Amino acid sequence: MHVPTVSISGVPDPLPEGLAVLDVREQVEWVHGHIEGALHIPLSTLPERVSDVPEGQVLVVCKVGSRSARAVAYLAQSGHDAVNLDGGMLDWEAAGRPMVSETGAVPQVV
Repeated sequence: MHVPTVSISGVPDPLPEGLAVLDVREQVEWVHGHIEGALHIPLSTLPERVSDVPEGQVLVVCKVGSRSARAVAYLAQSGHDAVNLDGGMLDWEAAGRPMVSETGAVPQVV
């Protein structure tokens, strides 16, 4: 199955209105740094939480892009318009895109 994928250079900055961001990393990764406004659903819980994924286009992120590619394939089969961020949060951080953390510390990708 073809997984729709975009690199960080293809993601507008700032993100366009109406584009949802889904982060499928684990909780420990999420608390250290994520995209502000992103929805957090770890990949392992996606099947039971798929109804929480908003309608419209969804940019799916993980650390490097492999978990998010699996999530995009699953979401596409469920009728969602999902796109994988190739390079994930590592490329997001390297491009200097804004992040927030839940720890009070400087956001970082772990």
